[in-house]
Amino acid sequence: MSFTRTWTVRFSDTDPFGIAHYPRMIDAIHETSDMCMDEIGWPYWELNDRYGLGLPLVSMDFDFTSQVNGGDEVEIELDATVGDSSIEFNYRATHESDVVFEGTEYRVCVPLDGDSGIEVPDDLRESLENI
Repeated sequence: MSFTRTWTVRFSDTDPFGIAHYPRMIDAIHETSDMCMDEIGWPYWELNDRYGLGLPLVSMDFDFTSQVNGGDEVEIELDATVGDSSIEFNYRATHESDVVFEGTEYRVCVPLDGDSGIEVPDDLRESLENI
């Protein structure tokens, strides 16, 4: 299973040539994980209150393989692999039959009062493994 959302490329997402500007594509990636976490009942902004932890981004690796233009609808698919103290979000985005980008975000589970990884809570792990 995976989480999928449609990103409609807006005029404000494009450069002067009408092509989606890569920083806006990165924004779409982050918005996708925000939407996914919200849908599974674990909004990022509630992690602090519920468990006193955060999931900061520690690394990203993406390949952009096809351009998209204003008005295009891009399907962004996300799945998660949960480690002991880390979460790997894998993305694949397509427009029509073309792959637009693929890549991975790596996040680590850390307490608010520290900077080293802690174990991903079991109920968060279960929610992520079921997307």
